[in-house]
Amino acid sequence: MAWERRDLAWWRNEPQEEPPMTLGTTYLILACIGLIFTALTWFRVRLFPQLTIPTFVVGWLRGELALQTIAIEAIVTLLFWMAGAMESAAGQVGFALTCVSWAMLVGVHWRGVNAGREFRAALAPLGVEPESNVSVFHGFTKPFSFRHPEVHTTRDLKYGASLPGDRGGRNLLDLVLPNSAEEGDRRPVLLQVHGGGWLIGDKREQGRPLMTHLASRGWVCVAINYRLSPEATMPDHVVDVKRSIAWIREHIDFFGGDPDFLCITGGSAGGHLSALAALTPNDPGFQPGFEEVDTRIDACVPFYGVFDFLDRANDRPFGKMSDFIGPKVFKCTPEENPELWDSVSPVTRVHSEAPPFFVIQGSHDSLVFAEEARTFVSALRAKSAEPVAHAELLGAQHAFEIFHSPRSAHAVRAATAFLEKIHAEYEAKKTDSGRVRGTVEAV
Repeated sequence: MAWERRDLAWWRNEPQEEPPMTLGTTYLILACIGLIFTALTWFRVRLFPQLTIPTFVVGWLRGELALQTIAIEAIVTLLFWMAGAMESAAGQVGFALTCVSWAMLVGVHWRGVNAGREFRAALAPLGVEPESNVSVFHGFTKPFSFRHPEVHTTRDLKYGASLPGDRGGRNLLDLVLPNSAEEGDRRPVLLQVHGGGWLIGDKREQGRPLMTHLASRGWVCVAINYRLSPEATMPDHVVDVKRSIAWIREHIDFFGGDPDFLCITGGSAGGHLSALAALTPNDPGFQPGFEEVDTRIDACVPFYGVFDFLDRANDRPFGKMSDFIGPKVFKCTPEENPELWDSVSPVTRVHSEAPPFFVIQGSHDSLVFAEEARTFVSALRAKSAEPVAHAELLGAQHAFEIFHSPRSAHAVRAATAFLEKIHAEYEAKKTDSGRVRGTVEAV
């Protein structure tokens, strides 16, 4: 018999054929991987620089798609159960670990649901109450669907000439518009700046939940491309943001927007560029050839932005931005050109006339640490005469608001409430503001 031959081979110290991996063992391995991924999502992990990207990707997708993850893993578990994997001890241990992982994922999801409370607390000092009509299952079936029956998009309009460093199409913008928008409506305008580490990214990839929501409420939204490194060199990126502002001043009225009321937002590198643009109105160094254009911003909502390239407050114990982006984005070290590095760090450009800010950051962000946002907010509150709101969301990773989830929906509603308050105040004092474009001194 086969078992007798194997037994004799063992006693004779002869080579034995290894049994194939059982379904139970396979399921146990998958369960262990799933539990590790969930742990990386639940806990804030800052052990080694090498884990930065993996913890971001895992925490981002698993964190915002927690219920979808449970659903997929439940289907896989059912298939293993039907195949008999749970009859073995390994399969049973794997199922126990999977249940632990699912329980943690429910907690991860509930953190996102509770983001509404965090936003309400952040905006309460400003007298702003965001809408809270967000379903626990928001985005479950269609997390990547951004269509709205009352909104349309006009794509690929040129906001300026193609300049050196343009790898193609970087001087284009999209308009996200209410279907009812007409020339001369003077609707509020939002400028969206995408992220991607100043190296990658596109106007179609980010900010879509917020722009669609605002457009459905009557706003005119503008999403831009800008020149990317290594072809472009800092400050080309912010110069392009300013060029798009100049285009908005001149042309947005034709699409129903108010050229005199402009807010700005963006995530990651876009958060940096939006904050920098908001803090440097009419800076001739960032407006070569169009210095006379008024580039003032009425409000800024940066998501998980980079605010200090030199990390003066030592908020990043490892993975310094200067090491990561210096060779490709700046093409110089801080020692070689300290003025440039200082001039494009928003924390050094804070001043008393800064516009209202709403800084949004995730506590578990692996790419831009939450401490950096706290430092920036403290600097703003110390100098700015305008309101500064700050929301740090428990468990949120980088890029958490790119697609639909309960946390993303709460972020959209909070940003909308903040921006609409600023616009209401603008409308209230518009008649006697005496605002004339192009006459404000640089800050």
